[in-house]
Amino acid sequence: MPFKNRSEAGQKLARALSNYKDQHPVILALPRGGVPVAAKVAAALNAPLDLILVRKIGVPFQPELAMGAVVDGGAPIIVRNEDVIQSAGIDETQFKAVCDGELAEIERRRQRYLGGRERVNVTGRTAIVIDDGIATGATMRAALRATRMRNPKKLVLAVPVAPSESSVAMGEEADEVICLEDHEFFGAIGFYYRDFRQISDEEVIETLKRFLPKPKEREAQPPAA
Repeated sequence: MPFKNRSEAGQKLARALSNYKDQHPVILALPRGGVPVAAKVAAALNAPLDLILVRKIGVPFQPELAMGAVVDGGAPIIVRNEDVIQSAGIDETQFKAVCDGELAEIERRRQRYLGGRERVNVTGRTAIVIDDGIATGATMRAALRATRMRNPKKLVLAVPVAPSESSVAMGEEADEVICLEDHEFFGAIGFYYRDFRQISDEEVIETLKRFLPKPKEREAQPPAA
């Protein structure tokens, strides 16, 4: 297996991203599994760490199969996997019901992980989006589109492992894709880690505490009405 655990994967990814240190990037992690990977990168690059709250929209009778993904925001971004929707026979009512449930989970995570913490400002900076791997790509595609809307100077996707097809496809969304391991016959992300245990909410919260944004790094808030 290429990686002992997510921390080791993050260390290897940090070395691959070392050229970005002088560009003062922003590191954006997909919770929960992407956080320990991204933390190692943020520490190595001396960069702020923030979250992208995105959830897979799973087929009701096969939740691990993504028929789309949704990203938090004033107007949530929804990415649909039409091939899966059609092959699974999912109608709009079913899709919306699952999507609404995932939006509720995003809100729960926002309150638990971030509370009143302000987002790190991405505008005009290099944004590096990180997860512990890519499977179908629906979740990451949504995360990249949402980040693009925040007007980064450059958008980089960095992951330890992904299917070859997904890695190539992500090049349509990111300005650069850095993937340490890509495989034509992929299986599941966990196959590439010796330790792929679930990351707890508490671990995410404690990690974020080590990367509190400085005042100049915080995203400007709109004036009160």
